[in-house]
Amino acid sequence: MAGELYTRTNQKIFYAGLALESWRKAEEGRAMNAQALVQAEREATLFHLYGALLGLCHEIAGFYRLPNSSAARAEVLLDRQSLSGAPSPELAELVELAENRQTWLGQLLAAHAELFKPPRQPREPKGDPSTSALIEAVSLGDEPPLLERETLEGWRQALKALAQRFREGLSEW
Repeated sequence: MAGELYTRTNQKIFYAGLALESWRKAEEGRAMNAQALVQAEREATLFHLYGALLGLCHEIAGFYRLPNSSAARAEVLLDRQSLSGAPSPELAELVELAENRQTWLGQLLAAHAELFKPPRQPREPKGDPSTSALIEAVSLGDEPPLLERETLEGWRQALKALAQRFREGLSEW
């Protein structure tokens, strides 16, 4: 049983739940480093949700015996070109969700990718320094908003439900 592909997906979904619980406790606590704890749990949750997605991709790829079934990145399996070479309804649904940045899966992939980008310098206001006003406008639109715990819990529940639904269809009766 421990060698079955679904065990990794289940494990990562469970770990994401543990990280979310620790995040909730960090928000409620009054520790000096509460803000750092919240950020650490936010990143841990994203890490485990991505791992669960990769595990689900491995389950599907393993069931259909796809050539890239041991890919180390979910994006390799969630590529439209790889889908055209070996179509499967489950993978097609995941590709559709991943390509649309408005869906929970598109947002999860984008948030996970943000973890690997270097920090950005704060934007400086543009203008002539000799005629500077007392109040200067600075655009803050480039910074992505921090993800809320409820958002990531929603992604976890959506991924869990998707995995359960796919497993029902992938079962050989």
